Amino acid sequence: MPGEPPAALMPAPAVQDAPRSIGASVRAYVALTKPRVIELLLITTIPVMFLAAEGVPPLSTVLLTLAFGTMSAGAANAINCYIDRDIDAKMRRTRRRPLARHQVTPARALIFGITLAVLSTAGFLLAVNPVAAAGSLFAILFYVFVYSLLLKRRTPQNVVWGGIAGCMPVLIGWAAITGGVAWAPLILFGVVFLWTPPHTWTLAMRYREDYAVAKVPMLPVVAGERRVVTESLVYTYATVACSLVLWPVAGMGPVYGAVAVVLGAVFLAEGHRLLRAVRAGVTGVHLRPMRFFHLSNVYLALLFTAVAVDPLLF
Repeated sequence: MPGEPPAALMPAPAVQDAPRSIGASVRAYVALTKPRVIELLLITTIPVMFLAAEGVPPLSTVLLTLAFGTMSAGAANAINCYIDRDIDAKMRRTRRRPLARHQVTPARALIFGITLAVLSTAGFLLAVNPVAAAGSLFAILFYVFVYSLLLKRRTPQNVVWGGIAGCMPVLIGWAAITGGVAWAPLILFGVVFLWTPPHTWTLAMRYREDYAVAKVPMLPVVAGERRVVTESLVYTYATVACSLVLWPVAGMGPVYGAVAVVLGAVFLAEGHRLLRAVRAGVTGVHLRPMRFFHLSNVYLALLFTAVAVDPLLF
């Protein structure tokens, strides 16, 4: 229930029907890391390394950062699966996750996540630098303790503040190259931070009944569609504005500027389409919120591609 400690903290009995084949076991453990989520995080990491290096970054640093960054994100996701195993089994979108299907025992999933966390932090510390290691560890701890355990089941602002963990790859990528932070990565951190609520809320609109059954107070569960769409549009404007701030602050060239303006216009146009539809009385799946969700993925991927390409040209 919202406002109560998650049942995930209580000891759970061992599950007897775990997969027997090695291949099935490997696939189950990989699924615990949520590979599709990791892909999105890496999309923001690599381009920032190009920007930090003002060109092509050292290949060894890129590969090490990607390897340990993947392990770090996988650790947070695996521990999140352990914490959320009770609600994952209730939701259509998540009921095929390994713990919900009893493919991995809760204890093994937790040990797997903690092991990845230790290995990723140690790897960053020994092979990259202490600042990147600190950023990686902070992201894991924030996602687990602040988002998963504190915010997710208690407040509709869960993804707003919980999204901080998903912004950390930007700072980690920059720190891996420079050993510190600067205004440019902080602005890109802001882009991802502001982008996260509308991206997540439109997905939650599609799966509103799932979250309601699981008693997770996502904004679309506790508020009407008009409010959700309006707040999403406000965050979309803030995202586009923040992306444009990078242009003068980081001395970006015309390629980034043009891409940011065009993408921003398309992103805002889709947000206004949603608002017009909800004002006209359109509701439910007929609002097509997943169209905004998928466009938001494209927006972020192309914007960060421009971040990487621009320093190679100017």
